[in-house]
Amino acid sequence: MSFVTRLKERKLVQWAVAYVAFAFALLQGVDIVAQRFAWPDQVEKLLIVALAIGFFVALVLAWYHGERGAQRVSGTELLILALLLAIGGGLLWRFVRMPSTTTAAATTASDTSSQAKIAIPAKSIAVLPLNNESEDKDQEYFSDGLSEDLINALSQFAGLKVISRNSSFQFRDSRDDSRTIGEKLGVAHLLEGSVRHAGDMVRISAELVNAVDGSTLWSQRYDRPYKDLFALQDDITQAVAGELKAKLLETAGAAIAQSERPPSEDLAAWNAYSRGRFYALLVDPEDSRKAIDSYQQAVALDPHYASAFAGLASNWARLGATFLSGNEQRQAFSEARAAADQALQLDPNLARAHFSRGLLLQWADFDWAGAQAEYRRAVELAPNDSLSTFGMGHVSGVLGHPQQAIASIRQSIAIDPRNAASGYWLAWYLAAADHMEDAEKTARAAVALMPGKPFLPTGLAIVQIQRGEIKAALASAQLEPPGLWHDIALALVLQVADDRAAADAALKTLITNSADGSAYQIAEVFALRKDPDSLFKWLDRAWDTRDSGIGRLLTDPFILRYRNDPRFAAFCGKVGLPTATEAKAML
Repeated sequence: MSFVTRLKERKLVQWAVAYVAFAFALLQGVDIVAQRFAWPDQVEKLLIVALAIGFFVALVLAWYHGERGAQRVSGTELLILALLLAIGGGLLWRFVRMPSTTTAAATTASDTSSQAKIAIPAKSIAVLPLNNESEDKDQEYFSDGLSEDLINALSQFAGLKVISRNSSFQFRDSRDDSRTIGEKLGVAHLLEGSVRHAGDMVRISAELVNAVDGSTLWSQRYDRPYKDLFALQDDITQAVAGELKAKLLETAGAAIAQSERPPSEDLAAWNAYSRGRFYALLVDPEDSRKAIDSYQQAVALDPHYASAFAGLASNWARLGATFLSGNEQRQAFSEARAAADQALQLDPNLARAHFSRGLLLQWADFDWAGAQAEYRRAVELAPNDSLSTFGMGHVSGVLGHPQQAIASIRQSIAIDPRNAASGYWLAWYLAAADHMEDAEKTARAAVALMPGKPFLPTGLAIVQIQRGEIKAALASAQLEPPGLWHDIALALVLQVADDRAAADAALKTLITNSADGSAYQIAEVFALRKDPDSLFKWLDRAWDTRDSGIGRLLTDPFILRYRNDPRFAAFCGKVGLPTATEAKAML
């Protein structure tokens, strides 16, 4: 008898076809149920393995029955089949239950690992912007100012991590739950509430929330005359502090209580100051000018308002260093210097005033040691102030120590995790320390925090140039809005692209439009063009025009290609920088 004939007698083909059809139908059904009940992938994988084994069992049974000349199933075989079904069902049930056991354990382990990575301290809080429930929507500045004052007051408590306004206010009207907000900000507690101002009265509702589960730990409502607002703020602050335990009220080291209130307690001056704080957080020259206008209104209403003078100084300095050149820049620095001097005269222990003086010493005077001393004093006075901590890190980078810069700026971002400008500089120093993947991720995150703002996409493009991602760098440069930083980014990227004519045209445009304000960046372009003679010529011009970009020198991947050129050491000596640096050069 031929083998084919024997196969026909035993009906192996029919058994095989029937089994495959049955297995396919079963898998389709299980797939639907698995998706509906979110079963783990292991269930279907195990079923496929079991069906594959069962296929061979079915073929053996078919052959065996063919030998007997009958297609009946005996009682013994039924018992064996029942046992197989029971064992298979038990295994299937075990894997179905995995989400509540094994998978749950894995999830718990993952959560634990994530929490360990984020390391959220128990003594940490973010003050979310209090909701303005007043009929007059312009009163939002009033509710924001109250939130800011709470942040400032809580920041004085030693051992308590307090998130800065810049980061916490990005969750205004957020639909995220408390756990998500807490994880994004890295805090264990949230202070939230509302403000309603009607006539001469103000009602403030506040509650302290456990960020993990959203439970309310403390809540209170206050009804006070509008004129007693500052006393009301003290009530709320002390109540929250009491809930977080009295030991958090201790001051640390040389820390001195900081206040952003106007000495006159003029609410109009305070509202103007609050508007200034709002605009100062945005990375844009027009917003900087709006911040300056608001601070000027505040000091006009209260000439003894030291915090407003400090804000005025830092915004003039930032505007001049980042967006202005020539006479406009010199005038901005002059205004900044006068405001910083006035702030320190009014309050020598105001951390923000020392920070503003540090900015001027760094960007306008190129007095690196003096800037470092001012930032250090600011940190001593207010250890939880993110700007002062950032200043300490930034000047470390200027002096050629990117690792120190990274540590301090990370600390600053822990206090103010939604600060895009801090992210820009962290990416710069990560790249200088040759942590290129982290640098690109950080630069992308900074751009995403403030899309459409100038300056930030250039930082991403610079990192991508170093990584050889030229197409991506060109796309990042195009994210810059028209203006100075668009010209800078485009000129840098095109030097390493294939279109030489476009590279030449971009350089010509940058020189034509901004030779005085961007001499340092033009030097960078010539470094990318591998033209050291033009590079050092434009570095000298950057010094003549007092271009604040010189502070990048010891961490600049393009210019450090020529660190062994004698002219590099000579230039460092002229601008008061050391010649040694820990930063990596672009190959």
